[in-house]
Amino acid sequence: MPKRQIILMRPAETPGDPLEPIGTRKEVAAALAIHNTSIDGKTRSTGTDAYFGPGFTVELPHGLDEITQAMATIDEADIAWPVLSKICRATGWKMVDPESGRSFG
Repeated sequence: MPKRQIILMRPAETPGDPLEPIGTRKEVAAALAIHNTSIDGKTRSTGTDAYFGPGFTVELPHGLDEITQAMATIDEADIAWPVLSKICRATGWKMVDPESGRSFG
């Protein structure tokens, strides 16, 4: 099964406004850590830092303190979806399918 990518974000309060930040790098890392997701300490060639969780990887842009969105790559859907759903409920983030534009979580 191919890997699926989703965007973790906090939607703007009114359509057309800039995205609301999901938090500072430290806040995002702490929110992910509660759900067994942590960084491996290496910056990717894409300029992102990868945080590995159960069945998924979350990439944050390297060098930015305020994070507006993160890309999650799902490797094992049966394991990843419940954890990603819990993260979204705990933080108020939404998951957005970049292909369809649908949001959930």
